[in-house]
Amino acid sequence: MEDRHISPLQRLGFAPCIAHFILSFGDLNKYVFRDESSDDDVIQNLVNEHTYEDDHHWQWFLHDLKELGFNRSQCFTDTLRVLWSDETLRTRQLSYQLSACTLNADPVIKMAAIEAIEATGNILFTHATQVAKELEITTGRKYIYLGQFHLNVETGHAAGGKDIEAQLAAVVLSAERMEQVLQVVTHVFEVFTSWLDEMLTYAQTHAHAQTQLAGDGIIDGIVDGIVSVPINPDALGV
Repeated sequence: MEDRHISPLQRLGFAPCIAHFILSFGDLNKYVFRDESSDDDVIQNLVNEHTYEDDHHWQWFLHDLKELGFNRSQCFTDTLRVLWSDETLRTRQLSYQLSACTLNADPVIKMAAIEAIEATGNILFTHATQVAKELEITTGRKYIYLGQFHLNVETGHAAGGKDIEAQLAAVVLSAERMEQVLQVVTHVFEVFTSWLDEMLTYAQTHAHAQTQLAGDGIIDGIVDGIVSVPINPDALGV
């Protein structure tokens, strides 16, 4: 994403690839991380609070898909084939793997997993925001999920504030539980690394056919009629 020899639109060309996870992440927050069956667990309460911050960000992603030109009409079955294709396998597995290690897990495990997710997301959005800014200059459009707006609300942590940090620091973990936490965090970073590799591959092998629609005055021919087609990765200069 830092290579300015590649157009900013192309550098954000991974967006369709990650759709399954971005929308599933709303469900993970609502139905896997969140547990309001009891209010006497400090850590779970912190997790619950965070889920209400993150469970609706997928709406911003849909906005950006439209603004990037990925909202073209196609058969529903064709859309499903894309979402469940081999090209997006790791994206789907990311949701499943995160669910597997956090569903009904101890709140400390959930918090550790979410912290790892947030740390990874912060790096991704920091880079994506810079690309989105470049594209906004060209198109005059605003990108919410991949742009500055989303980054501004992402702290890179599941919980912030000195009081909350003090509460977390006061949690005493046994050697066994500490080992479990480290295993979960390591696993989260591993599945995210695999996901990011898939995103890169998708962006490298799909280019935008920038079709100028009649009467559309968007600069440089970047319009809602953009479609994604396979290309030779060598043509991208990466």
